[in-house]
Amino acid sequence: MDFGFLRGKKNKDPDGNKSKKKNVAITHNVINGLISYAKMHHPYEGILILEGERKKMEILINNLVIPPFSEHGPFYSGFPINELPFDLKYLGTAHSHPSGTSQPSLEDLNHFYGLISIIICHPYDEEDIHAYDSQGREVPLERRI
Repeated sequence: MDFGFLRGKKNKDPDGNKSKKKNVAITHNVINGLISYAKMHHPYEGILILEGERKKMEILINNLVIPPFSEHGPFYSGFPINELPFDLKYLGTAHSHPSGTSQPSLEDLNHFYGLISIIICHPYDEEDIHAYDSQGREVPLERRI
């Protein structure tokens, strides 16, 4: 008997090869918004919702949304997910780390929302922006105009 179904599905393309990872692109306006929002909330964490488009092999982040009833502190930020309106354009969240590290914490991974999570760390420059998947693996970001 084949119990391969217990190991989970392997994503394969028609040629039998493992499928390629999705490309994640972010617009220049979103980058500027992330930097401004993080600096505005420093020394507290800031949190935003990522909005955009999802196609077969690409995620394009082209807008930011301030979540309703969000809370900010020196070591946390969050919002009640049940207060969000249903919108298929929400792709994930972005938040700042005033501590200077962009690595997702266990708390970040346990409260992962959507397809992608972006963390911007102090001193909040463009090179301090990093994207992660739900397993905490870094995902390369492509900058778009």
